[in-house]
Amino acid sequence: MSEKPARELWGDLAALKKIGMVQQKQKEYFALRLRAVGGDLTSAQLRKIVEVADKYGRGELHLSTRQGIEIHNVHHTDIENARKELETAGVYMGACGPRVRIIVACPGNSTCRWGIIDTKTPAKELDSKYFREDTPHKFKLAVTGCPHNCAKATENDIGVMGAILPAWRGDACTDCGLCVSICPTNAIEKRPLPDGKSRYVLLEDKCINCSICTSSCPADSWVVEKRGYNLFIGGTMGKIPRLGTILKKLLDKPELDTLIERSLRYYQKNGRKKERFGHMLDRLGAAQVKQEILDGV
Repeated sequence: MSEKPARELWGDLAALKKIGMVQQKQKEYFALRLRAVGGDLTSAQLRKIVEVADKYGRGELHLSTRQGIEIHNVHHTDIENARKELETAGVYMGACGPRVRIIVACPGNSTCRWGIIDTKTPAKELDSKYFREDTPHKFKLAVTGCPHNCAKATENDIGVMGAILPAWRGDACTDCGLCVSICPTNAIEKRPLPDGKSRYVLLEDKCINCSICTSSCPADSWVVEKRGYNLFIGGTMGKIPRLGTILKKLLDKPELDTLIERSLRYYQKNGRKKERFGHMLDRLGAAQVKQEILDGV
């Protein structure tokens, strides 16, 4: 690793925070924030984390809200040795302070019935490209497999959400009406036809691009017409909560990557110190910021 040994950074708390070593209120002790991209660790890595916690901490682990693990109560004289031992199992330090944090993700379509997209690959790509980049304030990214939003894409500075555009194929429809009753946003209407049958119409302005209709239709008459990503920007919780603003819907992967890059660079250029991305949107005007990011300004 290119980072300085932690022992050389003792006294430089900002530098230690950057590599995920956070001073506790007991000033000689640190919490070691570990990096688990998308919340994934192997059993071997978990065993090593337990071993290090027993050896250098107090045998206790804390599960963070961003799918990471923290080892608390590590004396400052032990933090470098603890880090080295963790790295033998491929466990690396996280981040704190004004920079890109650990990327979170739900399981996605690998195991979840509702998952629309693979979440793990985009999460790893984002981590590889942006992790620990300096920003005006903390910067958080999440990838969630569908609008069930388990990874809380709308509560992150950048949120990626799997999305589909459904379409109705009437030749297979049995007119059971299930799609109307289960749609969470009443985005499907049943309309009678002169021959006594019905057709089902998608109200795209109400559709949130989930897969409930396509996954639940017993006749497979609701099909996926388009699959992609919805991109949210400016979500945050904390002292002044703000849900993310939709930047664009049903993106393909190349456009998603382009707009994430533009969004982060826009924030780095225009955000004020200690101003979250979403609060910058509110200060400058969300409509203006969206248009400038879309236009590549």
